[in-house]
Amino acid sequence: MNPDVVSGFSRTVTIARAALETVIAHARETAPAECCGLLLGCDGTVVEALRTRNVAADPLSRFVIDPKDHIDHRRDARRRGLDVTGFYHSHPRTAATPSATDGEEASYPDHLYMIVSLAQEPPDVGVFRLDGVDAGNFHRLPLVTVP
Repeated sequence: MNPDVVSGFSRTVTIARAALETVIAHARETAPAECCGLLLGCDGTVVEALRTRNVAADPLSRFVIDPKDHIDHRRDARRRGLDVTGFYHSHPRTAATPSATDGEEASYPDHLYMIVSLAQEPPDVGVFRLDGVDAGNFHRLPLVTVP
């Protein structure tokens, strides 16, 4: 067993700079509401971030990815040979760590969950993997940005 791989993801997540910039810009534009979207790539490498609409009843304190956006983006990714490797959302006023609500509502084991915090400047970005064994159990992973 390779100690550098955890449930299909290398221990270090690599993200394209343009994808990270997309996530941060989305968070800033949407604040004070939470933003959300999909992360595309494969094997722990994120090559693209796609914005989705937040359809939560109270978008100032939580997020719900629009189901139509989710399905449409999944289909588009599949056509382009990419996987949905995870999801992102923002915490406009709190830390870039999963909240209790994030843990209760996360439903894609072994996917990446990226959180952007705007509570400080520059924004803090955390990336986590949801353990498929323990519901709501997130593991923080190192993040490396590449051109």
